Amino acid sequence: MLTPSEITKRKRQNPIAMITAYDACFARIAEAAGIDMILVGDSAANVMLGYSTTREIHMEDMLLLTAAVRRGAPNTHVVADMPWQSDCDVQTALQNARRFIEVGANSVKLEGSRLDVVRALRQESISVVGHLGLLPQTATNFKQRGQSTEEAEKIYDDALALEDAGIFALVLEHIPERLGALISQGLRGIPTIGIGAGQQVDGQVLVLHDALGMHPFPLPPFARKFADLYEQGVAGLRRYIEVTRNSAEKNSYSALARDTSN
Repeated sequence: MLTPSEITKRKRQNPIAMITAYDACFARIAEAAGIDMILVGDSAANVMLGYSTTREIHMEDMLLLTAAVRRGAPNTHVVADMPWQSDCDVQTALQNARRFIEVGANSVKLEGSRLDVVRALRQESISVVGHLGLLPQTATNFKQRGQSTEEAEKIYDDALALEDAGIFALVLEHIPERLGALISQGLRGIPTIGIGAGQQVDGQVLVLHDALGMHPFPLPPFARKFADLYEQGVAGLRRYIEVTRNSAEKNSYSALARDTSN
């Protein structure tokens, strides 16, 4: 299992591969594949629970999912997403982060530049991953962030401030590739993990259901499908339905034959 310090040392060396997972089954698959980090993302709200936004998932849901992922991947670094309002103030964030660690998370992830919360968590020796760019919990739209000079400078400055506050890695979501490269170069000692931040970052993260093609919906512009489990699953279940119905039909004919022979 990679420790935060080992992950930090991967900057500009061996790229980091992170994937989301929400249950023991797929966490087990991710660990067997050799994934570096598993993110128990609040994206579970959309892909697992059918909600329209990540704001609708709660701590109790996330704790249940995190514990399941830990059971499925006992030897992989697990990052737990702090869901909406679970880090609304320092004391609440501390309480909820401790709960994540208790159920098996190695670190937690915070959206935005929450410097006071990051510092408080680090004082309690809780490892923190930052998240800048598109922030789904507070976003009113899902357009690329950092296109204007002002917004790009704000994201860049926030990244430096988060590093100073003590995060050990930074997720950059849906920003221009040039900005992803500038932030990766500007951060002195922590790796960047991109999701739609170009190729000049220190690692990549994808939503499992996008990467494995586990739904029929269009992918985000920055996602990529490496398998098509949705189509394979539909085809497999159709075969199962066919076999079940054929077996039932054959059994009914056999029963009818026995009745008429008596």
